[in-house]
Amino acid sequence: MTPRPHDTVAPGRSPHEAMAHAIGARTPGVGDYATPIAGLSFFRRDAPAPPVVCMVEPSIVLVAQGAKQLWVGGAAYPYDTSQFLVTSLDMPANSEVKAASAARPCLGLVLKLDVRTLAELAAQGGLPPHRDRRGSSGVGVGIGTATAALLAPIGRLLELLEEPDAIPVLAPLIHREIHYRLLMSDQADKLRQIASVDGQGHRIARAIDWLKLNYTSPLRVDELAARVQMSAPTFHHHFRQLTAMSPLQYQKWLRLNEAKRLMLNEHCDAASAAFKVGYESPSQFSREYSRLFGAPPRRDIEVLRGGARNVEALAAGAASTATTTADLELQAAASSSD
Repeated sequence: MTPRPHDTVAPGRSPHEAMAHAIGARTPGVGDYATPIAGLSFFRRDAPAPPVVCMVEPSIVLVAQGAKQLWVGGAAYPYDTSQFLVTSLDMPANSEVKAASAARPCLGLVLKLDVRTLAELAAQGGLPPHRDRRGSSGVGVGIGTATAALLAPIGRLLELLEEPDAIPVLAPLIHREIHYRLLMSDQADKLRQIASVDGQGHRIARAIDWLKLNYTSPLRVDELAARVQMSAPTFHHHFRQLTAMSPLQYQKWLRLNEAKRLMLNEHCDAASAAFKVGYESPSQFSREYSRLFGAPPRRDIEVLRGGARNVEALAAGAASTATTTADLELQAAASSSD
């Protein structure tokens, strides 16, 4: 269903009601949906779902209806319509749907953040002083207040979906304004720690980029620390502080999740997947896989394929969706209802 022109700003609607209407009109079924605006996607969930493994990236998440929760390093970050979730680094997490139903689904958006834009705005000055005088704000996840100043450009960004020809010209301007509002928000320090080229957070982000490209290779932490111009102890401390895990644990997470993808999508057997992602011992791979996902590789993949078939049956006829954490959340919801 395509909304009528300017329907998202109908008189009497609150910002969240307008957002929920716009998202609901473009999410015909449960799942994640890309939009014509680069970096902007929508999600819809019709039932609560337990935590599932995911990889977050620099982004903000706003819930227009319902509630969600992110788990990082054993800490919970719940958020609803009055708040936004911000993540400043690519890091493993667990995503949970807390409040959703068929009558009142959980509706929201994810907007990817551009570190270069954050750095440019931070360099221009005029921003509030750092609240964290130590130069670090802990793990790269935070919950902020969804103020009117932030919701206004978000609303204008959604309105652009009704004017496709204006998207190439206006979307970058609104996107930049949203970055500015975030740097003025109560979560500014989370973003400043990666925006500053000389900051520890920026160096950890560079190390993460390297790990994502080289996760199949043996990891020597001291060499990676030197690559980003940090001592090994300082690197290890800040890496764990920002991601809630060590560099070796991060590499292991990347390997295991890529192996899972290979088995699920490319029908690799467990031993082949293990070798492809850098494991030399299939038995070690199986142990570590079970520890992370709660079941041996073969059994886990069988359950996921069965869950995927159930989801496909429920979502028949729905529009194609973007591939993100939706698949896992849907499978978790299906399993919890059995």
